[in-house]
Amino acid sequence: MTGTPCGAAAGDGRYGEAFFRPGQAGEGERIDFGALAYDDFTMARLRALGAGPGWRCLDVGAGTGTVSCRLLREAGVASVLAVDRDVRFLGDRPLPGLDVREADITLPDFAPGRFQLVHARFVLMHLPERDRMITALAELVAPGGVLVLSDAVDLTSDRAPGTPYTAVMRAMWQGLRTAIGTDVSWVPSYPQLLRGAGLKSVAAEIYVPPLLPGSAISRFWEDTWERSRAAMLATGLVDDAAMDAAVRYVKSEECAALSAGMLTAWGRKPEEDAA
Repeated sequence: MTGTPCGAAAGDGRYGEAFFRPGQAGEGERIDFGALAYDDFTMARLRALGAGPGWRCLDVGAGTGTVSCRLLREAGVASVLAVDRDVRFLGDRPLPGLDVREADITLPDFAPGRFQLVHARFVLMHLPERDRMITALAELVAPGGVLVLSDAVDLTSDRAPGTPYTAVMRAMWQGLRTAIGTDVSWVPSYPQLLRGAGLKSVAAEIYVPPLLPGSAISRFWEDTWERSRAAMLATGLVDDAAMDAAVRYVKSEECAALSAGMLTAWGRKPEEDAA
């Protein structure tokens, strides 16, 4: 990851305020493009970890509710508490077993109980004090339950080819870190942080969806760049022409690049905690 230059402080803005505002036209569709790219992989992992009948689940940063609803419909879990700071995209999803709550998980009074599954995807990368948040989420896991965290990993290393896509992705990560504090550089440390939170059977995997013309992930990045254009331009790494070239590139058959991956890490609360 390129990140913020030495000496530059990460921003103190928040996701959903200056950028990616829920009230902005098309934001729900942008989130759904991400869901189309990642939901099947997420659901396969959650079910492999045991999510199923009788489980009480917490879906943090539930977005448009696709994972919450699939846990109920496909995995057959008993209930899902879907939490987000803005729940406007969840209000039109009435479903038996689904409880929607508007809340800020960073506040000390967020204590919704204990769950067999606590799941957060593309949430912690936007928050400060990530290690504290992982500890707090681990405390919400019932004995024998699992905490599952997914966030982005940047694959535009210094050796990555100099394509229009690479240029704008580097500008995006740096711009969002400066503007709202988004930081994916620490995501590979998830397994160690889960161990430090007292969880066992810790493991992790990475999924990289293919960048194909018209694919959900390509549409997701196009929309994400447009919404964060001001932050990206402010880095000085790209201009409007470079951003427009990147959009044309991901729409073309010439595109040969790696999307940002999604690292998913998990750990299980020891059964002996029940004592």
